[in-house]
Amino acid sequence: MENSVRKVLVIDDSNTIRRSAEIFLKQGGYEVVLAEDGFDALSKVNDHAPDVIFCDILMPRLDGYQTCAIIKRNPRFARTPVIMLSSKDGLFDKARGRMVGSQDYLTKPFTKDQLLQAVSQYMGA
Repeated sequence: MENSVRKVLVIDDSNTIRRSAEIFLKQGGYEVVLAEDGFDALSKVNDHAPDVIFCDILMPRLDGYQTCAIIKRNPRFARTPVIMLSSKDGLFDKARGRMVGSQDYLTKPFTKDQLLQAVSQYMGA
């Protein structure tokens, strides 16, 4: 890996969630890329090649399931961990997330510890 700073992409249509995730992740020493919807995210995935992606489920235009499926279809990012974000802690959402290739599921609002633990778990640190 050419630089040691790990990059995390956070996709969420809520400015509050994006800002709190950014603050938590920067405190954890990560570089953070933010996207406000699926379309915004797809170009940023290509430009920044993040190590881990957090993706909100409920978003306008492209929802989180569609966004995750598109990212995973690209061979370059097929192995990039995607963690779904949802305000509902539902079994259906978890199962559907796995079907489109997400690795995990985090319920909003998340704590700094939950977020950083999820990142370190999938960074293979």
